[in-house]
Amino acid sequence: MFSLPLHDDAHLGPLEVWHAEEFADHLDRAREHIRPWVGATFVTDDLAGARATLRRYADHQAADGARLYGIWREGVLVGGVMFTDFQTALGSCELGCWLEPAGEGHGLVTRACRVLLDWAFSARGLHRAEWHCRSDNDRSAAVAKRLGMTLEGVRREAWPYEGTRYDKQVWAVLAPAWRALDR
Repeated sequence: MFSLPLHDDAHLGPLEVWHAEEFADHLDRAREHIRPWVGATFVTDDLAGARATLRRYADHQAADGARLYGIWREGVLVGGVMFTDFQTALGSCELGCWLEPAGEGHGLVTRACRVLLDWAFSARGLHRAEWHCRSDNDRSAAVAKRLGMTLEGVRREAWPYEGTRYDKQVWAVLAPAWRALDR
């Protein structure tokens, strides 16, 4: 398994099916904090659900699709980043993230997303990367801005959550703009 340092006390690595118990424990700490901001199928309530989520991403990755990576801080899984969509034929992908409170405020998501974007644009030759978030998720929009993404538009009432529909922002960066950024 690879492990890439993100900070003195944090690293990024694949989040795989064999991490199911660790992932379930992490979701127990993160569930209510992340539930409003991530897809409903991601936030599972038990070990079987955690294992199913990891299996789903493993199957997508085996088909050269979506991928899932964990962020560990001081040896504890505190969140992660992912390609929620990865389409080489179209030259595009979508990134996503989540963190429990113990992982926030350390720049870990931004650093981890830079790793994913470098790989998508350089190694895989993709042309476009997107970031979707609820319009009221200021922390997520701030990550998109730090990544050099441009807000391309808002999809009105496209994010249902607990009986209310929220607007969704769509951010993107193109490979030439990514390469030109001074990171």
